[in-house]
Amino acid sequence: MVLNTKDFEEKMKKSISAYESELATISAGRANPQVLDKVTVECYGAETPINQVAMVKVTDARTIVIQPYDASLLKGIEKAILVADLGLVPQNDGKVIRITFPQPTEERRRELTKQISKMAENAKVALRNIRRDANDKAKDMTKKKEMTEDEQKISEKNVQELTEKYTKEIDSITDKKNKEVMAI
Repeated sequence: MVLNTKDFEEKMKKSISAYESELATISAGRANPQVLDKVTVECYGAETPINQVAMVKVTDARTIVIQPYDASLLKGIEKAILVADLGLVPQNDGKVIRITFPQPTEERRRELTKQISKMAENAKVALRNIRRDANDKAKDMTKKKEMTEDEQKISEKNVQELTEKYTKEIDSITDKKNKEVMAI
């Protein structure tokens, strides 16, 4: 009985999705409300994502407007954005917060590509960890005589092929994002 790789493939797909979500938080000079996804603000004693306490909308290619549902949160949102160190400067006019995305400098774009590469490597490490788990399970099944050594080798080969497939997908996503960042 060869190892069923469906569960491990699902985990790899989830790793790819997590990587894509993480990439979406990188600001490439265009207004992108997803850069605020990981920013939380103190709201009634709990840390809450900004998009749950305010309306976040893109008004033009380089501007995001944040309008809190409760005006008392304005200062807290402004502070949370500054503390998050996104390289963005919020402008508070007393009713809304405007964030203008600056045209990134060449240096900033290179910095972003390094950040993207680091994220890609983390995603690949996650894939390799899943591969290791699958191979460990195959070895364990062989020890328990639930599969033969030949079936173990076939299982490991199948898992390796999955790992290579999703590693290539990470590389493709990374190249696309790097080109987007450098093209600005």
